[in-house]
Amino acid sequence: MTDKPFWQTKSLDEMSRAEWESLCDGCGRCCLHKLRDEDTGALEFTNVACRLLDLNSCRCKKYATRKKFVPDCVSLTREALMDIDWLPPSCAYVRLANGQDLAWWHPLVSGDPDSVHLARVSVAGRAVDERYAGPLEHHVVDWPAKVPRAKRPTSPVNKPQGV
Repeated sequence: MTDKPFWQTKSLDEMSRAEWESLCDGCGRCCLHKLRDEDTGALEFTNVACRLLDLNSCRCKKYATRKKFVPDCVSLTREALMDIDWLPPSCAYVRLANGQDLAWWHPLVSGDPDSVHLARVSVAGRAVDERYAGPLEHHVVDWPAKVPRAKRPTSPVNKPQGV
């Protein structure tokens, strides 16, 4: 028997559905709209969030029934993971698929569901609801595609506004 957590002892394929679902850190970066150039395939990220994303908790307001409201919402599976090129590099699924461990701020590591916000990795305080954004082209940003510069707080950190 090992004292290691499941994500260090199991492959993504071996995980139960509950384990797989628990890998989501709640950053909300995958719920931001992206723009893809039809000619070149180039991808641009925006700070515009799906209308179902709670901009405070960074969780889907209707996760179990989201496809009813957003039919093209992606169900992340192991198979889909191999074909998706727009998940952020901080994503637990991407990290584990690439042989990396979970980041210190991941709730499974920290034991705190707010650590992703405290580390300023989530979209809390940085995203705009799609219903109020206007043209996506006006909201192109590069931070969702970058590894966050999250540093462990040495003293209590204020949560982003609204979290």
